[in-house]
Amino acid sequence: MSIFDKLKGTIGNAADKVASFTGNTKETIVIQELPESVEQLQALPEAAMDTPFKTAALTVCALCAYGAEPSIGIEMLNFLKGPKPLTNIELSFLKDRFADDHYYIAFSYFDGATPENDYQPSKPYTLTVESDPYSYQNEGYAKLNIRSGGADSPRQVVLRKAGDGKWYLWEQFLMVGIREPKSKNPWA
Repeated sequence: MSIFDKLKGTIGNAADKVASFTGNTKETIVIQELPESVEQLQALPEAAMDTPFKTAALTVCALCAYGAEPSIGIEMLNFLKGPKPLTNIELSFLKDRFADDHYYIAFSYFDGATPENDYQPSKPYTLTVESDPYSYQNEGYAKLNIRSGGADSPRQVVLRKAGDGKWYLWEQFLMVGIREPKSKNPWA
């Protein structure tokens, strides 16, 4: 018996786990109406948060709510973050990112939202969340991609799986610069 025999099963099981999470997967999430309170967010079927894709989609909804009413958006984001609420640094980041009416960035992730139509999404609100071969590199975490109608490359949302089986928001990299809406672009 080789000293490495005991590792064969372990390596095989780990490889099977990784294989089940590799590749590109897309999930399209459809929201009939954007939630206007944390209770409405919690009533959505995606609030089961049993996949990272659902939590990522709800993150976009919460960011849209923040643009309309920051206190409601914060409540929603804290619900999505589960046992780790927003830190003062994250709150400051959000306040900065939404300054100067940049609320349109959050809406840019929905289908139909482009600079030409001032990021007015199609209804029902639909977005596609994608994984790639690198999405599940760290056990218990998922880094997923969402495309913006105002950017050339997708933006990321990092989710963390808790002991209760739910995927919670860990970090979001959605509120970054995109092309200005036509109405704000003096060159358009």
